Amino acid sequence: MSDRPHWSYSSINQYLRCPLQYFFQRVLGIPSRSISSGLVLGSAVHAGLAEYHRQLKVQEAIDHDGILRTFRECWSGKEAKETVVYKDGDNRQDGIEQGIHLLELYLQQAPPEGIVAIEERILVPLYNSHGEYLETPLVAIADLITSVEESLTVREFKTSGRAYSSSDVESSLQPTCYVHAVRQTFGKEANVEYTVLVKTKTPRVQRIQTARYAEDCGRLGDLVETIQRAVDFNVFYPVENAMNCSTCAYRQPCREWGQGTKSESNLVQLEIPQEVALCSLN
Repeated sequence: MSDRPHWSYSSINQYLRCPLQYFFQRVLGIPSRSISSGLVLGSAVHAGLAEYHRQLKVQEAIDHDGILRTFRECWSGKEAKETVVYKDGDNRQDGIEQGIHLLELYLQQAPPEGIVAIEERILVPLYNSHGEYLETPLVAIADLITSVEESLTVREFKTSGRAYSSSDVESSLQPTCYVHAVRQTFGKEANVEYTVLVKTKTPRVQRIQTARYAEDCGRLGDLVETIQRAVDFNVFYPVENAMNCSTCAYRQPCREWGQGTKSESNLVQLEIPQEVALCSLN
């Protein structure tokens, strides 16, 4: 598939969370040299779940060892690319054991039926609330799409240190991205179901359903249109809080930002050509 410039939920959410981090990663392309253990665990669990769902789709006998092998290979692959940062008291072995426990907990659940697609990458146009199409499209990657009695559901898998609340799901843009992508691709409405693998002392599987409508998709386009204008005008600034900064891979360039010299350390002052910005919206 073409690598044409596009928006994604992760790029939209990153700009909203911290525009300066967005700038470092997606405009300047500064490589990240570290990754939090939580992100590694989440990626490895996703890889294991995808392998399980592939086996279900082709109606193979479930290869439990293969699922865990996929999980471990993903974990090792992340370690080979970046330094994994652990919180105080955490370590590699505990993280791997926790991930395997979460996978096995999910495998004990009733398997999903009517699997249509797994890790499906969908490229679709965006439009605003006036029905006007935006220049840059949206890419949505659906963890799992199922169809039961012609009803489509996009299933999103999360690992989390706490249970989700209904407001967590209702306020997220991710379901809106999924519903818009499915409507544009399949010509059908879809619901979204979050499956949260909760990493508490007693792990559990939590499921929350949510819906989005046409007006939500138009609002998404309005938001992306506004962010695009901000990017075009080089509006990048730090949002400093414990959640953003504790595991951020760009601490050093962030501290060097805005020190009064018009140089690469004063990054927000740089004139970034629009085509460079647009090519960084992955």
